[in-house]
Amino acid sequence: MVDKMFAAREWPNRLVVALKIAGSLGVPVGATALLYLLQDRLVFNPARTPPTTGSLASSHRKRAVTLRMRDGTHLRGWWHSPESNSPGPAPGVIYFGGRSEEVSWVIGVSSYLAGAHLLAVNYRGYGASEGRPSEAALLSDALDLYDWLASQPGVDPSRMAVIGRSLGTGPAAYLVARRPVAASVLITPYDSILEIARQRFRLAPIRLLLRHRFESVRFARAARTPVLVLMAERDSVVPHEHTYRLIDAWAGDKYVVRVLGSDHSDIQLNAQSWRAVRAFLCSRVGTGYREAQRKAERRCSPASSVDCAS
Repeated sequence: MVDKMFAAREWPNRLVVALKIAGSLGVPVGATALLYLLQDRLVFNPARTPPTTGSLASSHRKRAVTLRMRDGTHLRGWWHSPESNSPGPAPGVIYFGGRSEEVSWVIGVSSYLAGAHLLAVNYRGYGASEGRPSEAALLSDALDLYDWLASQPGVDPSRMAVIGRSLGTGPAAYLVARRPVAASVLITPYDSILEIARQRFRLAPIRLLLRHRFESVRFARAARTPVLVLMAERDSVVPHEHTYRLIDAWAGDKYVVRVLGSDHSDIQLNAQSWRAVRAFLCSRVGTGYREAQRKAERRCSPASSVDCAS
């Protein structure tokens, strides 16, 4: 509670300092204050759209879950568990979505993760989840979601994997640095939202203004888990230079696939992306039935140096 009180006092003080700096640099004070006040909307865009409905792949059973985080906030999402004929404990995969994403849509790609438990939960304020999103909350929740899934019957805690897309690559990288994770997939990741913001708002004192920094490059230096990075052929949101900085910092083995014909906003809907994910996770944590694994490895090997294309 004391830490929260000091934090609440710190940010108004930072705003005052930032406004003084902005004025000395000739940056309009009103624009600087507006940027500070609207930053939550710039970083987060809570999606309240109705959950995606549709038939689930025969490889999984879908179950709605409500999970209580350590501060009492309830997050809601879906647990896709493999069919009961899967032998023995199965891998667990956690999906972290993008800035404007309601995650129920992953029902459409669950077949690429046949044989694994898939947990997709909406961030605070997204979908039917309670609360308001913040960097601190998302990082803390990532640990809680991991601990919950890893403790479930039928989940093999030694074969946990994470998938993060766009904004979600920050919580995914943080989780990899702090929990035993066997494989990670980062889709259009960034080095730091702070650095992207500094590039876009060059004259504003961003370092003083920004509360939600998501400095993934710091987590990457402690991440010894193998990672598959999926890059869009054209990324209109995260410049490729920011992705390469994260890749360079990643401490573990890394594989990079550029998905042909994709942009930041549609790479997650591209079948090439999920074939690469399936092949990588099959080789690392054993997701997928044997035939699916053989087909995936033949069509797209993440260890190859060529682009993943059918």
